[in-house]
Amino acid sequence: MEKVLAVIGAGTMGGGIAHVSAQHGYRVLMIDEKAGAVDKAREQIGKRLAREVEKGTLSSEDQESILARLVPSRWEDLAGAQMAIEAVLEVMDVKKSVFQRLDQLLPPDAILATNTSSLSITEIAATTERPDKVLGMHFFNPAPIMKLIEIVRGEATSDQSLGKARAFADSIGKETVVVEKDTPGFVVNRVLMPLFIEAMRIYEEGIASKEDIDKAVKLGLNHPMGPLTLADLTGLDVDLNVMDYMYNEFHDDRFAAPLVLRRLVRAGRLGRKTQKGFYEY
Repeated sequence: MEKVLAVIGAGTMGGGIAHVSAQHGYRVLMIDEKAGAVDKAREQIGKRLAREVEKGTLSSEDQESILARLVPSRWEDLAGAQMAIEAVLEVMDVKKSVFQRLDQLLPPDAILATNTSSLSITEIAATTERPDKVLGMHFFNPAPIMKLIEIVRGEATSDQSLGKARAFADSIGKETVVVEKDTPGFVVNRVLMPLFIEAMRIYEEGIASKEDIDKAVKLGLNHPMGPLTLADLTGLDVDLNVMDYMYNEFHDDRFAAPLVLRRLVRAGRLGRKTQKGFYEY
């Protein structure tokens, strides 16, 4: 039986999830409301695969097969998908709208997963008629390379659905941790956001340069990259959304976003190109 996965959202995370899934034999139905987004994602995946061919780690035949399994699709094409993974904006109302649509279109036994990094699985699931089949599958960027998926159980998620999600993760070569309680930020962001925030506050207070903050964490804590570099990589707008959501849920200053982060995100939204993050690109 052909393995068919729907991926909703063709941005950085959606494209990465589609890439690794197609590489492991899944036919991936790709949907994005933004015109040209799916084609752009397929083009970027093609470039990454071409580099693997050049290195000799992938054959040209496998490259063609993977690309052929990445299928630009419409919503009505999803009736044959056994599972869907949503990777759209980290905005609750947007995600709810997607899940209502998926619930209507996918087979009744299909698993509906969200790639949210912090939002409530239970609240998303409540918009569907199958809350027992809704769960979180939090991939990490870049999805084809990073080994971890956080599988998050909502209040109604069944053991069977959890098992299917773990089996899918195994099939694409990922390691999993199960978050048993639907709590904001899950495990990784619950640990990571206070680290980001404290590093940003140290920079904001002029205690050390951004380069030395990153160097201190890399060499002193043996992290592969510094927190400000990692914050840029994950996306400052995403970081801010996660912090604000966690602060509103916990009412705890550990999760209060620093002003320097708000200024950088605001500058990005105004279209200033000189600095997209803590570092210039």
